[in-house]
Amino acid sequence: MNLSKLEQEFFVQIKDRVKKAQYDSLKVVNTQLIALYWDIGKAITFKQQDGWGKSIVQKLSAELQKEFPGIGGFSTTNLWYMAQFYNEYNDNPNLQPLVGEISWTKHIAILSKCKDQQERKFYIQATKKFGWTKDVLINQIENKSFESYLLNQTNWDRTLSDSLKKNALLAIKDHYTFDFLNLADQHEESELEQALIKNVRSFLLEMGNDFTFLGSQYKLEVNDKVYFIDLLLFHRKLQCLIAIELKIGEFLPEYKGKMEFYLSVLNDKVKLEHENNAVGIIICKSKDRTIVEYSLSTSSLPIGVATYSTTKSLPKKYKQLLPNAKEIEEKLSIFFKDDELQP
Repeated sequence: MNLSKLEQEFFVQIKDRVKKAQYDSLKVVNTQLIALYWDIGKAITFKQQDGWGKSIVQKLSAELQKEFPGIGGFSTTNLWYMAQFYNEYNDNPNLQPLVGEISWTKHIAILSKCKDQQERKFYIQATKKFGWTKDVLINQIENKSFESYLLNQTNWDRTLSDSLKKNALLAIKDHYTFDFLNLADQHEESELEQALIKNVRSFLLEMGNDFTFLGSQYKLEVNDKVYFIDLLLFHRKLQCLIAIELKIGEFLPEYKGKMEFYLSVLNDKVKLEHENNAVGIIICKSKDRTIVEYSLSTSSLPIGVATYSTTKSLPKKYKQLLPNAKEIEEKLSIFFKDDELQP
């Protein structure tokens, strides 16, 4: 059946409206389900406070499953999660308004894997803001995205527009975990690069959502001279090229100058008219944070410096580098400065 352009546009409009209605319906159902689980958790908590034993939860589970055989979610384990859900968030004015924003299975992942309230708030809001699936959420938690965001070192406050900063805040972490590479502790930069290319799907998952792989050893030509960028990605939300340089040793100040050169050439010769200026990420085995701060302070181009490891363990004293509670709250408020997410 041949359709005119006007007919096609009309059908697209109707399809979009149907999809929106479906999404809105699912959102309402999720909100109601979370409210139900909240009420059940509250009721269980009050009975526990009145001196009822733990066996009441097992008995309640049996009664609910008998009364509602076609409805899941009433196992003993899930009922205990409901009680924990209520207890953890009931007295927290920042978290309580957010509980209906994500699905129950994602709440369970956050409750079971995160103990800090600010960390939980981060993952609840990030899941809502970026549309993370359960698997992506778990991957983000296991790879310490919360800590990485708080510690990341970039000059984006000075070099990116306000509209881009919001989407750029999670585009770089302070530390990347490449535990899927099976590399020895001692390896060459070429080995690291080739291993990442062979495991490009896992690499992009670790980098974060919205990254697309464009190539390795990306060729740049300037006045008959040839230069190569280790890895070139594209970020859909930022709408810009992402140049990545891999270093197997400690960060050196001269790496910043080399990255500035690459970004200048990319902006002049490669990026399309509708795209934003390119962003650079230098990923090193280690870094002196003070040296990085001095290096980035003089750059007018957007650059971030991160470290990597080939195991899930974070660098020594990583936790101790986290800012205090007040500083964390201030940084998170900047990250989630979005009217849609405010309680």
